[in-house]
Amino acid sequence: MEFSTIKGFRDILPKEVGNWHYLETTARTIFKLFGFKEIRPPLLERTELFSRSIGQDTDIVSKEMYTLTDSKGRGMTLRPEATASVVRAYIQNRLYQDDPVQKLFTIGPMFRHERPQKGRFRQFHQINAELFGDGGPRSDADLIHMAMHLLTSVGLVGPVLNLNSLGCEKCRDGFRKELKSYLAQRISAFCGDCQKRAETNPLRVFDCKVDTCKEQIMDAPSILDYICEDCREHFSSLQGYLKDLGIPFSINHRLVRGLDYYTRTCFEIQSDQLGAQNAVIGGGRYDGLVKELGGPDHPAIGFAIGVERLLTLLEGIVDHQTGGPDLFIAGIGSRAEEKVFHWTNILRRSGICVEMEYGSKGLKAQMKKADRVGAKKVLIVGDDELASGKGIIRDMGAKIQTDVDLDKLEEEIKRLL
Repeated sequence: MEFSTIKGFRDILPKEVGNWHYLETTARTIFKLFGFKEIRPPLLERTELFSRSIGQDTDIVSKEMYTLTDSKGRGMTLRPEATASVVRAYIQNRLYQDDPVQKLFTIGPMFRHERPQKGRFRQFHQINAELFGDGGPRSDADLIHMAMHLLTSVGLVGPVLNLNSLGCEKCRDGFRKELKSYLAQRISAFCGDCQKRAETNPLRVFDCKVDTCKEQIMDAPSILDYICEDCREHFSSLQGYLKDLGIPFSINHRLVRGLDYYTRTCFEIQSDQLGAQNAVIGGGRYDGLVKELGGPDHPAIGFAIGVERLLTLLEGIVDHQTGGPDLFIAGIGSRAEEKVFHWTNILRRSGICVEMEYGSKGLKAQMKKADRVGAKKVLIVGDDELASGKGIIRDMGAKIQTDVDLDKLEEEIKRLL
């Protein structure tokens, strides 16, 4: 029987890993410039953490989570998103005690049972950034600036920033009532899911990807007509800071996120190269979530980057191979093979990437392998070289050969490399 990956899961092969390293390293470098520190929460959390934070009526909780029951009957879920886990860690470990303003990021896999499509898998990876402890528009602008800077730094061309304000609980009730009334008049035209959402969670209708539902909400009321004066001032100030930073944006009053915890600022950074599912980064403010999960009343804002989606967009723009070894040592004869094994591992301890042939092969076969693995240089050693104390170094790029002193091999190799 031949085994294969589960539908929606995939192997990340060695030839792809260089681009993953490039993206992750660039993210870590930029996050450090903005004062963010890495946190690594576990993959498995209590199911209640997600159902309470994300929302029981969301598609993620109702349809997409990978949930199991442990031996004591407790629900455990593979994390479908990272924000809830980072908030839990912020509260549980009292990270706010030294300074309530905490800037955290995490990189890792998430799990959702949804339809696989271009750039989207059931095990997928996200880069998340979360900023706790400040409720003002400057922290919104700072986070959005960092997200845009990361995308342009890795080579994405023409990212488009969409902005909206979802208001606060104080001002959202009026909009929710007006929206319910609008949806009720057209209820039969919506898909089955949206017919349920129209009653239980009407804002979720804006997040539906069904074309007929999109058409029905084109003339829906705008939440921006209902937000209170404080939320309006916050949103206006954010736009001013973005303009000052030279970041173009579009106001999209139909933009919501698929999670219930968002308040006020909501944003997506999109690309026209992904079709209908065009969001590369999504995020927003979730000022009530820390308190909702048992922590202090600290505001927060964050975003998530879909790694697979972004790498799909960067195909043909970046190509960071993992690279071949600095040196391949080819030994001809049993005595040379023993020396090669010793030298290879001594040089590795010195920080030099070295490869060799494990079995007994002729020079031609070993040179082919050196070329196949992308070795920059090849050291050739046989009985004659051992007798003379001089090995032959071949530069695989320049196609030239020089002698090296085998008694000072480490020193000679470092000089040549």
